[in-house]
Amino acid sequence: MSETAVLLCGHGSRDPEAVVEFEAAAAALRARLANLSPGAPGGPGGDFATGYLEFARPTIGEALAALKAQGARRIRAIPGMLFAASHVKNDLPWEMNSFMADNPGVEVRLGRDLGIDPKLLAAAAARIAAAAPEGRSDTLLVVVGRGTNDPDANSNIAKLARMLWEGMGFGWAEAAFSGVADPRVDAALERSARLGFRRIVVFPYFLFTGVLVKRIYAQTDIVAARFPEIEFVKAGYLRDHDEVIGAFVDRALEFAGGDPAMNCQLCKYRTRIIGYEAAVGTPQQGHHHHVRGAGIDHHHVHDHPHTHEG
Repeated sequence: MSETAVLLCGHGSRDPEAVVEFEAAAAALRARLANLSPGAPGGPGGDFATGYLEFARPTIGEALAALKAQGARRIRAIPGMLFAASHVKNDLPWEMNSFMADNPGVEVRLGRDLGIDPKLLAAAAARIAAAAPEGRSDTLLVVVGRGTNDPDANSNIAKLARMLWEGMGFGWAEAAFSGVADPRVDAALERSARLGFRRIVVFPYFLFTGVLVKRIYAQTDIVAARFPEIEFVKAGYLRDHDEVIGAFVDRALEFAGGDPAMNCQLCKYRTRIIGYEAAVGTPQQGHHHHVRGAGIDHHHVHDHPHTHEG
C-alpha cells in the first residue's frame, strides 16, 4: 500500500444535499486519480478521504487520523473550495499544522484553491450556455459569488464576470454576492432590471448547492415577480462537471512539482491592502470549534437519493 494519500477538504453545510453533491464529486475525483500512474499522488494504491471544516463529518482532523491509521505518512490535502479566502488561507493550514504537531511522523501538505482556472471557466460557460444557448447580446449576466471579508477573493468574482461577459458575448455583466460583501443579490438584480435588457441570467458561481444557492434562486424569483416584462433565467452551479473534476486532478498533480503555492500578491494577511492593514501577520487559528462535526454525517447522507451550502 502506498504511504501517500489524498484528502479532499470540504467546507461542510447544514444542507444534506450539499454534502451528497460534495461526496459525488469526491467519488468522481477518486476514480480519476485511480487511473493515474502508480507514482502519482492518489494513484493506484493510495488512500483517499474527504473531511469537512464544519457541519459535517468526518471533520478534517478525523479524516487525517483515519488516513494515518490506514498507513499514510504523506497526506496531500486539496481544498474543495473555489477561492483562497480565510478558509484556505487560515482555517485549513491551522488544521494541517495542528495535526502534524500532534503526529510528527506524518507529513501533510496543502494544495492550492481552484482559483480562476481555464477548466473552471469552461465549466461555468457550459452551465450558463445550457440556460442561455443563444441571443446573448441582449442578455445581462449576473455572476453571484459567496462573498467573504477578503477583498482578494471577492475581486475574483468581478474578474470572472468580465471574462464570461466578453467570452460568451453577453450585452452586460454584473457581479454580486450572497452575503458579507456588496452588492448583495437582491440589490444587484434590482439594478440590473433597470438597465433595459430583456433577459437576465443569474449564475451562482458555487461548487455545490446549499442554503446560499437556494437563497440566490429564491431572491431571483422575488425580483422576477416585480419585473414581469423581463425573463429571468437561473443557470446551474458547477457541481461535478467534468472540467471541475479535471481541475481537482490538476491540483493533486501539482504536488509532484514541489509545494503548490497560491497567489499571495494581494493577500491581506501578507500585504498591506487598503482598509485591511491590521490583518497583516494575523496568527493562524481555527474558527470552527463550535460547529466542527456538528450536523451531518456523510455516511448517513449517502443513504438518500442524489439530489449541494455553502
